[in-house]
Amino acid sequence: MHSRIHSIQCIIPPHMLDNVQEKGSEAQKGRMRQIIEASNQIREERTGLMAAAAVMPRAQADGKERVVYDVQQGTSLPGRRVRGEGDPATGDAAVDEAYDGAGETYDLYNDVYERKSIDGSAMRLDSTVHFRQGYDNAFWNGRQMVYGDGDEDLPEGDRLFNRFTIAIDIIGHELTHGVVQFTAALEYRNQSGALNESFADVFGSLVKQRALDQTADQADWIIGAGLFTSRVNGQGIRSMKAPGTAYDDPVLGTDSQPGHMDDFVNTTQDNGGVHINSGIPNHAFYVVSRELGGFAWEKAGRIWYAALTHPSLTAQAEFQKVADLTQEVAGDLFGRGSLEQQAVHTGWKEVGIQTEAVEPDDGGGGDGGGRPGCALGALTGILAPLVGPRRRATA
Repeated sequence: MHSRIHSIQCIIPPHMLDNVQEKGSEAQKGRMRQIIEASNQIREERTGLMAAAAVMPRAQADGKERVVYDVQQGTSLPGRRVRGEGDPATGDAAVDEAYDGAGETYDLYNDVYERKSIDGSAMRLDSTVHFRQGYDNAFWNGRQMVYGDGDEDLPEGDRLFNRFTIAIDIIGHELTHGVVQFTAALEYRNQSGALNESFADVFGSLVKQRALDQTADQADWIIGAGLFTSRVNGQGIRSMKAPGTAYDDPVLGTDSQPGHMDDFVNTTQDNGGVHINSGIPNHAFYVVSRELGGFAWEKAGRIWYAALTHPSLTAQAEFQKVADLTQEVAGDLFGRGSLEQQAVHTGWKEVGIQTEAVEPDDGGGGDGGGRPGCALGALTGILAPLVGPRRRATA
């Protein structure tokens, strides 16, 4: 049985909600019916917002500006303004986590990649919390972030999800859907949709790693750690380090993500498996980060950001295009044959995607000063300063 849930760039994949609807308690099944109804409405609203996003005026700021609204279990966005930039903490965990997570996401893009907010033009970061009663999801609606409270209204024995602001990488993930919207605009289906999800996971994970000051070796590479209640047998929604191992639960089901092209899932569900097959490019990024060591946002993240924002990355891009582009960009940023470019080659090879062979650089590449290539050489001068500070200054 498959539900009528369609992907709307929510953090919880449809197949997980399908499993709850099939295997859950009566209370849990009732919750899923409510989410299906809400998803239909949200999808229609989001389609309109996305279509108008290119021409509608957006709230702009001189620098970082966050506004958090409380819709008080309603649906009329954005709700009542409860915290603005520079305001003290409110004591409402969802409000303060949404505020802090938006700030960490802004800081990663601004400080490391010199991107001015989500749209690149100082867009104000609006977030709404307490969306609907017991809403088990979070999403970017084309203009702002929206977070549900999870299962706090269900009997304790039926609770599967905590509030959706609890995991900072979820916040980074959903806001990165906004970055994708304003850059490559990857179509949300099949391989391009899986890449859309993967870019969101990559930078969501980097937001968390930078906030915790973790190296690639120290990071857990779990998306959504802390989101599940203690009743769930799982670490989080996805594992970039080991796709397919994030959860194995009698109600939520088993993590179905592949980590290799040999296991690519051909399906008509979930817009062609966008939340499933994203495990393949996710794992490629993890391998690149593992090979390079240190802070993943400094080199691997820099390469992925340059690829995401490169004009040759079209809306219908498939895995092979991103593999080739990340390897080419790595050569321009760090030198042809550099350790960084070799790491990218290794990362994609480990998930079953072949890129052009890389000959080791005898000139000592890998320190950012290697020989730039021809096709993307201009990127070197533009992106050379983008390593940025390891950690943002505390506000």
